[in-house]
Amino acid sequence: MTAATTFRALLYAAILVATAAGAYMLGRSTPETAGTPTQTPPVAAESTELKLDPSYLQVVGITTEEVKAGDLRLDVLAPATVTAAPKGAGVVTAHAAGTIVQIAKQLGDSVREGETLAVVESRDAATMAADRKVAETKAALARQALDREQMLYQQRVTPRQDLERAQAELAVAEAELQRTRETAAAAHLTDNGRMAIVSPLTGKVTAIAAALGKFVQPDSELFRIADPRFVQIEAAVIAVDAGRIAAGDSAKIILGSGKLISATVRSVTPTLDEQTRAATVVLAPNPGRETLSPGDVVQADITPRAVAPSGVVIPEDAVQNVGGRNVVFVRTPTGFAVRPVVIGQRGAGRASVLSGLKSGETIATTNAFFLKAELNKGTGGDE
Repeated sequence: MTAATTFRALLYAAILVATAAGAYMLGRSTPETAGTPTQTPPVAAESTELKLDPSYLQVVGITTEEVKAGDLRLDVLAPATVTAAPKGAGVVTAHAAGTIVQIAKQLGDSVREGETLAVVESRDAATMAADRKVAETKAALARQALDREQMLYQQRVTPRQDLERAQAELAVAEAELQRTRETAAAAHLTDNGRMAIVSPLTGKVTAIAAALGKFVQPDSELFRIADPRFVQIEAAVIAVDAGRIAAGDSAKIILGSGKLISATVRSVTPTLDEQTRAATVVLAPNPGRETLSPGDVVQADITPRAVAPSGVVIPEDAVQNVGGRNVVFVRTPTGFAVRPVVIGQRGAGRASVLSGLKSGETIATTNAFFLKAELNKGTGGDE
C-alpha cells in the first residue's frame, strides 16, 4: 500500500467520525416535533378548579351534599320499609250498625280532617236523632215552665217550692239534651238522621273496605288514612349489629333513586322477630324537602356512635375516575375543585373515603359526571 492510499483512508475515516458526531449533537439539540405523541399528565387535583355559574348546576341537575363522618366497615346497612307514624295513621270504623248509602272518597284521594268519607243509614242513627229531638222538646217545655213559675212567684201566687222544682226539672232536661247532642256529635249524625263516616286526620286514603249497600257493624274497618308528613322507617337489623345501635344515632335513608335523606334512630326493639331473627330499628327522618310514602322500600345506613369512624362516607355517584385516579368535586365559592381520594369499602350506593376528604366539606353528588365532562373539555383529555 502506498503512502497516498494510506493517507486517503485515514481522511475518509476522519470524515465519517466527524459526520457521526455532528449528527449526534444535532439530535441532542433538536426539539420534539408537534407530531410526537405525548402522554397527558394526570390531573393535579389540588390546583385544578372548575369555575361554573350556579345556574349550570340547576340546568344539568347537579346536587351537593355535606360530607359526614362515617365508615362502611362500622356502619350498619339494613333493608327498611317506610311506615306511617302513630300520629300519622288512622283507622276509620262505623259508629253504629247500618248500610252504606254513599261513598265520597276513593283509594288514593286526599282528605281533610273531619271530611266525610261515606254515609251510613242506620236504625241506631235514627234512634239517636229521635232521642235528640225528644230531649230538645223536653228542654223547651221545662224552660217555659220555669219562666211561668218565676212570673207567678214574683206575683206571690205560687210558693217558692214550685219555683225550685221547675228549676230542677229544667236542669235535668238540659242535661239530657246535652247528652243526646254529644252522642249524636260523636256518631257524626247528619240532619236527616243518617251517620257520616269522617276522616280523623288530614292525609290520603290508603285502604278502603267500604262498598255501596254493604251492611257494617260498629267495629267494621271501612277506611285507612295516612298523613305523608308523619312517617317512620323500620329497618330489620341482625342481632349482632342491633347491639351496637342506640337511640340518637345518625343514619341515612337511601332511596331507590339514589337520593339520601338524613335520619335519626328513635328506638331499637328489645326482642327479635320470631321468623327473621332480626331486631326492628325505628328511624325518624329529619325535616327536609324530600317526602316518603308509607310502603316505600328503602335502604338504611346507620352510624353507631359507640365506635368513632376513621373516615367519611359519601354517595358512590360522587366518585369519578379522572386520569386514572378516583376524585371528587369539592364545592368552592366559584365552582368546584378536583380532589383525589382514596376509596375503601363500597356498598348500597355508598363509598368509604379513607383519605383526601374531611367531614364538613361539600361535594357534588348526583350527576357529578357532568363536572367530569366539563373538566375533560377544559383539558382536552379523554377518560
